[in-house]
Amino acid sequence: MTDRITIAESLPTTAVVRVSRASYDPSRFAEVDAASKKTSEYIIPAIRRLPGLLHFYAGVSPKGSIVQVSVWDTDEHAAQLDLLKEMVVDGRRDMEAVGVTFTPIFNHPIDWTWTV
Repeated sequence: MTDRITIAESLPTTAVVRVSRASYDPSRFAEVDAASKKTSEYIIPAIRRLPGLLHFYAGVSPKGSIVQVSVWDTDEHAAQLDLLKEMVVDGRRDMEAVGVTFTPIFNHPIDWTWTV
């Protein structure tokens, strides 16, 4: 798909969605949820300093799944998270300490959007 369709929100044609996923044993939900909240205290300020961020969402499911979805103006700006110490060293360390296993992270060009 080469054409981009935008509904309700104007994004740069270069915008990407970055999706980070992880899993853990659901019996550890309370400690994983607490660790996620703790890591947000140092990850959020670090991410706010980066140029190009449009949206960032994070969620921990009691069913053993974690997701972080962010929208960036360019792939290059999204790639900053791959080198952000607070994310790839500190956050990974703290989450792996409570049994979280990460999957590969991908950036996706945005083909279309829909906002209610």
